[in-house]
Amino acid sequence: MRGLVVRLFLALALPALLVAVWWLASDGSTNVYWPPLRTVLAAFPDVWTGERLRGDVLPSVVRLAGGYAAAAVAGVALGTVIGTHQRVRAVCEPVLEFLRAVPPPVLVPVVMLFAGIGDAMKVAVIASGCVWPVLLNTVEGVRALDAVAAETARSYGITGAARLRHLVLPSAAPQIFAGLRQALSVGIVLMVISEMFAASNGLGFTIVQFQRGFAIPDMWTGILLLGLLGFVLSVVFRLLERRALGWYHGLRASSRRSP
Repeated sequence: MRGLVVRLFLALALPALLVAVWWLASDGSTNVYWPPLRTVLAAFPDVWTGERLRGDVLPSVVRLAGGYAAAAVAGVALGTVIGTHQRVRAVCEPVLEFLRAVPPPVLVPVVMLFAGIGDAMKVAVIASGCVWPVLLNTVEGVRALDAVAAETARSYGITGAARLRHLVLPSAAPQIFAGLRQALSVGIVLMVISEMFAASNGLGFTIVQFQRGFAIPDMWTGILLLGLLGFVLSVVFRLLERRALGWYHGLRASSRRSP
């Protein structure tokens, strides 16, 4: 119980401090672009009603989930193939380095030409940016496979799908999840950027509409909601990661306790 209280305090201490600093720094503000935090918080429940949450936040989350899932599947699958076969890696590495260097927001106009301006474009933009952290971390995780474990599996005749399921993917799982964690933050950014182009709903679209209509407190409520969404998704991801990698965290904890 005490450990839970300590972790909760450590998780909330810095956000609470930042909110307090923001409140005090903006309390006497008369700048129309920098309203007091109390004004922003007072506008929050009036702006983000149930109808607006269903009409703007839910579509954004669905697009993010679609693009993120596509990137996760493609990144793990391609990364496993590239990391396992040295010749494939040698052929693909220059192309991967070139594509990774292209900022995903630059691809938005290009994706619009092929996918139109609907949800498919937004999902494609999110997937195109999220795939790289997953792919590259998967490649490195597969390449770092323990040589002794690999030789033991070969000696026992464990090959094909069984080797992939019981040896390769579990060994690379910690690094794969590190890539998935990075991809989540990238996906949130790309979700907002994609919704600023030819959209009719979504968080990015709504925030831009508030800005263009000079509804500055409402715009700030959208930014706050976006931050809260990122925080909630991060907590959910951490819980899933801890459950999926329980064996890994257990090994690390036992190794730290051993003399």
